[in-house]
Amino acid sequence: MPLLPGAEPFRHDGGDVGVLLCHGFTGSPQSVRPWAEHLADRGMTVSLPLLPGHGTRWEDMQTTTWQDWYAEVDRALRELTERCRHVFVCGLSMGGALALRLAARHGDAVSGVVVVNPAIRVHDAAAPLLPVLRHLVRSVKGITNDVARPDAPEIGYDRTPLHAAHSLRRFFQLVDGELPRVTQPLLVMTSPQDHVVPPSDSERVLGRVSSSQVRHVLLERSYHVATLDHDAGKIFADSEAFIARHSGGGAPSRVGADGARGVAGGGS
Repeated sequence: MPLLPGAEPFRHDGGDVGVLLCHGFTGSPQSVRPWAEHLADRGMTVSLPLLPGHGTRWEDMQTTTWQDWYAEVDRALRELTERCRHVFVCGLSMGGALALRLAARHGDAVSGVVVVNPAIRVHDAAAPLLPVLRHLVRSVKGITNDVARPDAPEIGYDRTPLHAAHSLRRFFQLVDGELPRVTQPLLVMTSPQDHVVPPSDSERVLGRVSSSQVRHVLLERSYHVATLDHDAGKIFADSEAFIARHSGGGAPSRVGADGARGVAGGGS
């Protein structure tokens, strides 16, 4: 099945600092490719895989599960750890949940975590009905393209397959239970105006991880896909500084939150 234009995976071989980026549910690498390219331009080794069932047509997700999506980013992480001295995991939305699970399971192999509008719950009122509903209804309206900028559309599916949504819900439950195992430096970036994932998901991540160095940044001008939105430049610069600091490229310091909620910790 041909890929949607712009949905191709991205890989750049750079220095000994590696970054794995994970895109979101029903989205594609296009949603975080500018972020990946920014880090690659700074000399980092960058891996941005295409998750199975994504980037083609929504029907192709019907036979994939969270195990398939996680296996792909786990494989990419192992490749980076074989060639890089420091490896960071980053993600948008469900990609944030994938990144957090990688951190929880791989421990010291991950030097730090950056997540943008991380999703760890399915908030739709019909979510408890998914085990049955998925056998009656194949798909519902899609969730992609929540972007404030009118000139920066997201490439993804216009339908959400319910078999995949059911698997996603089970994955979120698993990740929620593993959050206390996340101990790495953590940068969480949250859009207060998000029409897909409420800020309460970021709050839950911040409240459950065991990281001692944490920073919470608010993205006041962006919606859910903030990596394509008005605050994209801030995401790129802050994550670059965070990676530099925690890979030995900068002096550590203690930083509070940028926004309404203060979070003790350091990093940028």
